[in-house]
Amino acid sequence: MITKLKEPILRITGLSHRYSSNWAIRDIEMEIYQNGITGLLGSNGAGKSTTMNILCGVLTQTRGDVFINGIDLRKQPEKAKQFIGFLPQSPPLYADLTVDEYLTHCAVIRSVDKSYLPDALEDAKQRCGLSHISKRLIRNLSGGYKQRVGIAQAIIHHPRLVVLDEPTNGLDPNQILEVRALIKEIAEDHAVVLSTHMLSEVQYLCQDIKMIENGRIVFSDTMEAFDNYVAPDCLFVIMEEPPAVDSLMEIPGVIRAEYLTDKKIRIYFNGDKTISERIVLASAQQSWRLSEIRAEKNSLNETFAQLSKVSGNQKNKI
Repeated sequence: MITKLKEPILRITGLSHRYSSNWAIRDIEMEIYQNGITGLLGSNGAGKSTTMNILCGVLTQTRGDVFINGIDLRKQPEKAKQFIGFLPQSPPLYADLTVDEYLTHCAVIRSVDKSYLPDALEDAKQRCGLSHISKRLIRNLSGGYKQRVGIAQAIIHHPRLVVLDEPTNGLDPNQILEVRALIKEIAEDHAVVLSTHMLSEVQYLCQDIKMIENGRIVFSDTMEAFDNYVAPDCLFVIMEEPPAVDSLMEIPGVIRAEYLTDKKIRIYFNGDKTISERIVLASAQQSWRLSEIRAEKNSLNETFAQLSKVSGNQKNKI
């Protein structure tokens, strides 16, 4: 069950970091008050991993503040990290240990009480589907199970905040579905921050989204609000007897049409949700013999560009 709290689990203010003279991130702001999944979406090199490494205490920021459960991460790192579970992009696994040996080691360094350690170990294995392979060497596991072990080490001490950096990177389609289901289950009683460059990942998993590009947050809202930016803006159609472009332009809502082949056409429209019905009706009336029609969404790169432009225009008005 997703619960909302008065004190933010995570609060980031004015977070900036540079490597040498180059700023990797600038003025990042973020607050998370409840369990569930917040997606940090961005293209490769946008600043996601830098942000993740800072909020987990792996990297010290140039300026700005990070508070975990109200604790200043820079001033009280050990105390703050008790509330964080972190899965980096490359899981920190020890290949020559068994699953049990590795997770026990992780529990010890996370200061799990010895009297509770067996229960913590069993709970993490059960939640991540690892109980039946607990005696196997990590080196002999598949990519999907290695990722499960990585997630298990991130939750073994029952943190309030679980940070996952590209958690499905390098997995096959079946493994991706399994890990996504696991993440959704974990989010029922943890606040999860998930970074990814895959739009499908955040659409499937996240309730809220922070979009970062060129080191800055360019969008921060719900998944529903974000979907407005990636809504279909054109249609792909195939007609056996297609008309001239001028005839298509006469259909209300059509703003542009381009022929890809002699029968395949991309039609751009103004957002009118009845545009498909209008095209089907016109085809039937004019005998264009429409055989296929489907929506095409903005690409992720186009969405990044749109949001970056909007964010830039807003900054210029300030």
